[in-house]
This record gives sequence, structure tokens and C-alpha cells, in this order.
Amino acid sequence: MKKALALLLILTMAVGLAACGTTAPEQPAGAGDEPLRVALLLNGTLGDKSFFDSADRGLQMAKEKYGDRFEYATVEMTTDETKWLPTLYDYADDGTWDIIIVGTWQMAEPLAEVAPQYPDQKFFIFDQDMDYTAGDFGNIYSIMYKQNEGSFLAGAIAARLSETKTIGFLGGAENPVINDFLLGYIQGAKHVEENIKVVVSFVGNFYDTPKGKDLALSQYQQNGVDVGFNVAGLAGLGQIDAAQEVEKFAIGVDSDQALILGEPAANFIPTSMLKNVDQSILRAIDLEYEGKVPYGQAETLGIAENGVGIADNEYYQKLVPQEVRDEVTELSEKILSGEIVVDTAFGKTNEEIQAIKDSVK
Repeated sequence: MKKALALLLILTMAVGLAACGTTAPEQPAGAGDEPLRVALLLNGTLGDKSFFDSADRGLQMAKEKYGDRFEYATVEMTTDETKWLPTLYDYADDGTWDIIIVGTWQMAEPLAEVAPQYPDQKFFIFDQDMDYTAGDFGNIYSIMYKQNEGSFLAGAIAARLSETKTIGFLGGAENPVINDFLLGYIQGAKHVEENIKVVVSFVGNFYDTPKGKDLALSQYQQNGVDVGFNVAGLAGLGQIDAAQEVEKFAIGVDSDQALILGEPAANFIPTSMLKNVDQSILRAIDLEYEGKVPYGQAETLGIAENGVGIADNEYYQKLVPQEVRDEVTELSEKILSGEIVVDTAFGKTNEEIQAIKDSVK
């Protein structure tokens, strides 16, 4: 009898240990009495009026929606890369956060190191896919965006507004995501103006606003650009400053920068290419409450999923002629229907991307 009881106890313990070893909890976080607790770790700072601010806004929206059922913290890790991995370890080791969110390609490597060591900790990464074949990442959900689709529309608007038929592109650091913006922008511009020229500059980072302004001024004053597109975070604010100074146009990025910055800057921002990080994070949190987040997978959100789009506000209505706005609506519908397939930088070699840049010099 004692042997039978002992055997039963061992079997019970074994089942319990096996249950503790599951990769992702089946019970959705926040399903009980305790609030869902989310930490957003930014590999930069707030104040860019675009990308990171949009991510933080997504958590603010979740707080407004769920009230006491939701708690969050936004952590500015700054641009000091030596802080990123230790901070990620600290928050994962804390054990009190249901979800830890990071973003951009720069956080993929730190996350790949940390996540497998904390299999019961849930992670979101936005604007970056994970190589799910390279490790045990069943606790990571990746949110990607079809920024090429939104940029196609931005390129069409820029080409239509340009009187010189020379438009600009100011990128932060060159990487596949930024090049995806660029290729969509070039394709959209060429779709409506075959002989368009596109002047391309890269700041080298996403925070050097003065350098962004200098590069933009060079585009406007020396290269004949009269409509630019900033895809450079804080550095991109330099282009908006430059546009005001020389009274040219600058298309915003990620957030509705005309409404965020207000006048006088807004008078030189005909629209912004929206990369709805805020909406995508809120969507992911909604899915978490429903127990439907596809951990171990990536989702890519485009125009159809409200992941990207064009800001339609009073400045868009004022600065962009009606016939151009109508054309943009038609182009958007053609992308949705598949009649227009927007090119992407993903899967292309550096040589192929350079050839596309050279085609519009």
C-alpha cells in the first residue's frame, strides 16, 4: 500500500513539473483579478513625434480602454546600446510583467538571447521579425508592417505636388525596413510620374536632428527637391525644420506629424505616411485579453489591416488638390485589390536595391 502511494506521489509530481515547463502559458494574461502588466522598453527616447511616441501612445490607448485592468511602464533605455541587453534581462528577471515589448531591428539580437531563458515570459517585438527557425522563440510575437504600401501612396503624393519633378527621401540608418519605405516611395512616385527624380540621403542614425536638417537643406537648396519624405525618427524632425526654413514640403512619417507639431510646421506637411504602431500594439493587447495572440509567429499589417496609411487631416485637405486625393484613394483601392503589387526591399540584395536607387537619379 505504501509503495502504491509513493508511486502515485511521484507520478503527480512528474505531471506538475511537466506542466511548469510549457513554453507559453495557455491562460491569457489579465484573465483573472490581477491587471495585465506591460513594460515597453524603448531603445531610444520619447519625443520623436513619430515612431517611439506612437508605441507609447498605444499603451496609453490600452489604459484608456481597460482602466484598472491594465498597467504599464514605458522605459527610455536611450541610444546607449550598452543599456539595452541588461535592461531587458532586468525586466525579464523581475517576473512581475505579463508582457515585455521591444521594437526595431536593433532589439532582435538581445531578445533572441533573453527570451529562451524565460520561457514563461511573453514578449512582443514590433517592426522586426524574428528568425523562428534559429531558436526557441515560442513566447515571442512579432508585429511587422507593410511600410512599402503606405510609402507608395506617399511617393505618388510627393510626385504630384512636386513642381521640379525632384523629390527627396531622408532615411535614418540604412536597413531593410528603411529601404522598404524607400522602394515603395520610389515605385509610387514613378507610377504617376515616370521621369521623377529621387534624391536619397541617410543620416546614419535616428536621433541626430541637426544632421538631418543639414542633409535636408542640401536636398532642397542644392538638388532641386521641393517635396521631401522623412523616415528618420528624431533626426527626421530636422527635415521638417528645413522645410519651414526654405518653404518647401516635408511628408511626415509614422504618426500624423502635422497634428502633433501644429503650426507653423503643419503648413509644410501635406500628409504623413502613417505606420500605426499605436494601433498595432493596442490590437495585440486586445488579442492578449482574448487569448488569441499568435506567439511564435509574425504578423504583417498593411493597408487592409490599418497597419499603414496616409494622414487625412485639414492640412491634407488644404495642401493636396482634390484630384490628387481622389487618385490616392484609387491607388489605395488598387493595392487592396491586388491590381497594384508594391515592391519590397525584403529578399533583395544590396545590389538590386542600389539599382533601383540609381534608376531615379
